[in-house]
Amino acid sequence: MAGHSVLFMVMSGVSLVTFFGSLVAVPWIIGKMPADYFIRSRPRHVSLLMLVVRNGLGFVFVAAGMVMLVTPGQGLLTILVGLLIMSFPGKRRLQRRLLMVKGLRKALDWVRRRQGRPPMMFDRPDKTDF
Repeated sequence: MAGHSVLFMVMSGVSLVTFFGSLVAVPWIIGKMPADYFIRSRPRHVSLLMLVVRNGLGFVFVAAGMVMLVTPGQGLLTILVGLLIMSFPGKRRLQRRLLMVKGLRKALDWVRRRQGRPPMMFDRPDKTDF
């Protein structure tokens, strides 16, 4: 029985850290993204170390976002930021599909507006609201 109370305390602590961490990290990352992030081409050359660091950080954000889906926090935005950081085949297609959701795009632009940044530019207008 005592083991469960320790586990509960640890999970509560992790939940609090991810909640407050996401309140700071997610808006900061969204604010630093260039407005043309989704329409510009990116260079293909990336060092192996940078690839490992970016994918590791992205994985942490995706995992924390999944935890935040059932605990307090900005789960969907955190998962989106994690996916944007990572490199994997089909990433552009997944980004476009996710950003066709009006609510997610509104949230992204709301965060940028609060930081005095222009809204994100997309090469396709809204056509779908899942």
